[in-house]
Amino acid sequence: MTSLIAKNTDCVVHCSRLAEYRSPFGAQKTGGYVDLYIDASVSVDEIVLCYAYGLYGLSYNELRCKKIESVPNRYACRLRMPAEPGLLFYWFCLRGKHSDIEAIVDPQYHELLYRKHEEDRAYLYYVASWEGDDGKGKFAFSAPKVGVDEEKYPHAFQITVYEEGFTTPDWMKGAVMYQIFPDRFARGGDYSFEKMESTGKDRPERIFHEDWYEDVDIDGKPETGYLACDFYGGTLKGIAEKADYLKSLNVDVLYMNPICEARSNHRYDTADYLNVDPILGGKDGYKCFSSIMKENGIRYIVDGVFSHTGADSRYFNKYGRYEAPGAYSAFVEGKNSDYSSWYAFRRDENGNVVYDSWWGFPELPNTKEDDLSYRDYILGPDGVVASWIRGGASGVRLDVSDELPDSFLREMRSCVKKASSGDGLVLGEVWEEVTTKISYGSYRDFAYGRTHDTVMGYPFREALLSFLRGDTSARTWSLTMEKYRENLPDQMFYCMMNLISSHDVPRAITMLVGPPDPGSREEQKKIHLTKHMKSRGAALMKMAFALQMVYPGCPCTYYGDEIGMDGFRDPFNRRTYPWERECEWQKDLLSSFRSLSELRRKYEVLRCGEVEMILADGDDLIFGRTLNEEGKDHFGKACAGPKKVLCIMNRSDKMKMLVRLDESSNVVSTEHIPDIFTGDGETKCVLSSEQQGRVEVRPLSAIVYVQV
Repeated sequence: MTSLIAKNTDCVVHCSRLAEYRSPFGAQKTGGYVDLYIDASVSVDEIVLCYAYGLYGLSYNELRCKKIESVPNRYACRLRMPAEPGLLFYWFCLRGKHSDIEAIVDPQYHELLYRKHEEDRAYLYYVASWEGDDGKGKFAFSAPKVGVDEEKYPHAFQITVYEEGFTTPDWMKGAVMYQIFPDRFARGGDYSFEKMESTGKDRPERIFHEDWYEDVDIDGKPETGYLACDFYGGTLKGIAEKADYLKSLNVDVLYMNPICEARSNHRYDTADYLNVDPILGGKDGYKCFSSIMKENGIRYIVDGVFSHTGADSRYFNKYGRYEAPGAYSAFVEGKNSDYSSWYAFRRDENGNVVYDSWWGFPELPNTKEDDLSYRDYILGPDGVVASWIRGGASGVRLDVSDELPDSFLREMRSCVKKASSGDGLVLGEVWEEVTTKISYGSYRDFAYGRTHDTVMGYPFREALLSFLRGDTSARTWSLTMEKYRENLPDQMFYCMMNLISSHDVPRAITMLVGPPDPGSREEQKKIHLTKHMKSRGAALMKMAFALQMVYPGCPCTYYGDEIGMDGFRDPFNRRTYPWERECEWQKDLLSSFRSLSELRRKYEVLRCGEVEMILADGDDLIFGRTLNEEGKDHFGKACAGPKKVLCIMNRSDKMKMLVRLDESSNVVSTEHIPDIFTGDGETKCVLSSEQQGRVEVRPLSAIVYVQV
C-alpha cells in the first residue's frame, strides 16, 4: 500500500477510473486516443509514462509526460491505441535527483530506490493498486511485471484494446438467462419408462430411473463403475411443455447443456454432432422444442463441445458401436476412416495404442482443431455450427473454450455470424478474468472482439457468494466488479453471463449456508440442509437474485436455483427438478425470484443503464443504475420508465439499515439499529412514492428502490 513507503500518499495521484486522470474510461477501440494525467506536487526532473502492449508478445516503450501549465502540478500525455487488439499495460516512473526522490519516501526505505549514481538520479514508480478507490494507484520500488511468465507484481494499469466495430447481439444485452441440464428438468407428456428404456438397448452401461424423484446414481453398474450414465427421461419436449413456467420466470434466453447424441447423461462426450440424442426426443423432439420456443419468444443457445469427442462416437468409434470405421479402428486395424486425421495416435514402448485425451480421460479423445477437415466439418458453410444456427439456435456456448486455439475461435465467430446474419451469440467457458487469461504460454484472444461475444461470469459468482457468505466485505465486492467494468469492452460487459450456479460447481445455496464439502461422493450424499440453513439460505438467495437483476449483464439462473435446490459438485448439482413437491419456503423463494426477474421487463434502465457504486462498506452495499438526463442508456438508446433504480443490500444478520434519500434518490445518510434476523429475508422492490425518502432494510435483506 502507498502508506507503507511514502510520507505523503497524495503527493502523486493518478486514478484510472476518473475522467480527470484518464479519458475516455475503460477499454478502448483500436486506433483511438487516450489522454492520461498524473498530479505530482513533488520536485522531480521528469515523469515518464512506461507502457507495454501486444497479445502474443509485448513491446515495451516510454513516453515523457508534459507539464500542464494551466493546472498546478499536473502532467499529461496522449497515447494512440495500437492498430491491433490486445492488452496495453502502463505505469509511471518519477525520475529526479537522489535527494528529491528520497524526500518522497520514508527514510527506512531509501535503500530500496533504484539509483543511477553516475547521473545522480533515482527512480520511483507509480503503479496500479487493486485496492484503490476510483482506480487510484500507489508507489512501488520496481516496475510492474506484465509478461506471460512473470509474477504480475507490482500491478500495472490496464487498457483493453478491442477491435473497432466489435458489437454483441442487442437481444443478449441485459437478457434474463436460464440454464437447463436437459435430462433432469422435465419429462414430456408422451413419456413412458418403456420408451426411455428402449433407447439403451445397445448401451448396457446405462441406468434408467423410473422414479423421477429418486436420488442420482454415484456407483454405476458393478461391471463398469461410475460413468455418469444414469438417466431420468427429461426431454426437449418436456422443456417445451414448461414454456409457461419459463415465461413466468421472465426468461429471455435458455442455455442448454449438450443435446447431441452421446453415451453419458451430461453429453460432453459427443457421439454425433448432427443428431439430437434419441433419449431427448431426437430430431423430431428438437423441431417441436425449437418451434415452441420461437412461439413464446424465448431464444436458446446450444452447448458445443469441440476440444474433444467421445471415444464411443461415430468419429472415434473405439467400441465398434457405429457401422462405419472410426479413427480408432482405422489406426488399430489399418482401415480407412474419414475421421482419422482428427486425432493423434501412437504406440508406446509396449506396443499399446495411445492417444491424446482431455485431461487424461481415455473416454474423451482430444481432437486436432487445426486439422482442416475437422474445421470444415465443424465450421464449414454446411458444417455442424451453421446447421445448429440455421435450425433455430441463437448461438453457441463453447465448452472449455480456453482449450481451443485462438484461430479456431476466430473462425467460430465468423461462422456463427454468417449463419445468423450477424445476430448469433458466441459464449465461452472461461473461468478466470477474461481480458488477462493466460493459457498455452500466451495471453488469449478472448475479449478483443474477434472470438467471443461474452463468457461465463465465474468471477462474478465468486465475488457475490464471498460477499454474501461474509468472507469478504462489500468494498471488496465493489472493487472487484469495478475492475472488471474498467477492463471489459462495454459490448461484452453488458452481456456478461452473471451466474451464481452451474452444472460444474456446487449449488449456490449450498455454497452460501451448507457445510464444507466433505470430499467423497458417499459423504456428500449424506448431507442435507437443516431448517436453519434453509431459512438463512433462502434470505441470501433472494439477495443474490436482487443483485443479479440490478447489476449490468445477463443474470443467469441454473434450473432449480429459483427454488433453492441444493447439492455439492457433480452429480448432486444435477438432481431432477422437484415438480409438484416444492416446500412452502421454496414457493416463497420462487415468488421472490419472479418478482425480481420481472424488474428487467418493467424497467429498461436495468438492461443497459449506467452503473454507479454509491456505498460499499462492511455489510452495506448500495449501487444504482441510471439513464442520462435525456432518458438514454449507455449505448444512447432512449428508454421508457424511471431513470434511476437503486439496489440497497444489508448483509448483517444483527442490524437493521436505515437509508435516507433526497428527492433525486441520492443517498443522504445511513443508520444502523440492532435487529436480529428472525428467519425471513424481506428482499423486495419498493417505489420512491411509497417511501418518503426513507428506506428500511431488515437483516439479510435487499431493497430494489425505483425512482418514479
